[in-house]
Amino acid sequence: MSKEAYIEKLKKAFADLHGCKAVHLETVPVVETFKGEKVWEGEVEVFVLTQHPRASKGYAWSYDEGKSDRVFAVLELPPVISPKTAVQAAIASGM
Repeated sequence: MSKEAYIEKLKKAFADLHGCKAVHLETVPVVETFKGEKVWEGEVEVFVLTQHPRASKGYAWSYDEGKSDRVFAVLELPPVISPKTAVQAAIASGM
């Protein structure tokens, strides 16, 4: 999948899950560790959101978990304030 198609897929996730439009801003590498062990590593796409009543930014990524490609689209609402905290929130919710 091309980068452009990937970004469009993540934009669609914001529309489907949160009812808002997303404009891609940047890509941020994230490494999350727990007790010194790496638990997740990847790139998080940062988006500016419009038409959402509370969030003006969002973070999204996907990964292949064997059977299907799973997409995460997380709103920037405290405690989520960065790509790293978006990944932490997804892990805490059972990613």
